[in-house]
Amino acid sequence: MSSDWLPRALEESRARGFLGPQPIEPQIAHAEGFAQCWEALHTAPPARFVDLGSGGGLPGLVLLERWRTEATFLDSMAKRNNLLIEALAWPGAPGGGQVVTARAEEAARWPEFDGTFDLVTARSFGPPATTAECAVRFLKVGGVLIVSEPPADRTEERWSPVGLEVLGLKAQGRSRYGAGFEVLVKVAPTNPLYPRAVGIPKKKPLF
Repeated sequence: MSSDWLPRALEESRARGFLGPQPIEPQIAHAEGFAQCWEALHTAPPARFVDLGSGGGLPGLVLLERWRTEATFLDSMAKRNNLLIEALAWPGAPGGGQVVTARAEEAARWPEFDGTFDLVTARSFGPPATTAECAVRFLKVGGVLIVSEPPADRTEERWSPVGLEVLGLKAQGRSRYGAGFEVLVKVAPTNPLYPRAVGIPKKKPLF
C-alpha cells in the first residue's frame, strides 16, 4: 500500500456510520475477495468497473487501490458519496475514481454506462434478483457480476437459472476467498425491459 489513504478513508467511513463497527483489516480482506474472484478468471484487471451501492467505500476503494483502473462508485445517498468524493481527493489516492449519486435502475440506462463495464461488484446491495436486475445492463456481454454472499446458502437456492436466463446472466457457482462470493457472467445482451423502473426490481423480483 503506497500510503495511508485507504485505511484513513475506511476509518472515517466507519466513524460516520457507513461501515460496520468491526476492525478495518477484516473488512479490507473481505473486499479483496472480490478481486480474487475476478483474478481467477482474468489475468488483467478490469478496464472499468462499477461498485453498486458503494456506501462506505467497500469493496470499491480497495479494488481501486489494488488495480489502479477506472472505477465508478454508485450510490443513491449523497451524504455517503460525499465521503467518497473527499477520500478520492486526499493525497495518495489513486486516480480514475468517480462518484455518482443515482439509482442503479436509472444510471444503467445512461449511454455512458449502458453495456460499458467489465465488472460490477455488489456488497449488501439487495436480494439476488434485485441485484442481478439492477446490475446486468451496466455489463458488456462477457462481463462479470460478483456478489458477496451468505456463507451457507447454495447457488441454486438463491440464484434461479431460469430467472438469470431472462436477464442474460449465467451463474458460475460459489467461490470462497475467506467469505463466499457468487460469480455471474453476462452471456447475452440485456432485454430492453430491464432493469424496470426504480423500486420495481425489489418490489416485484423476477425470482
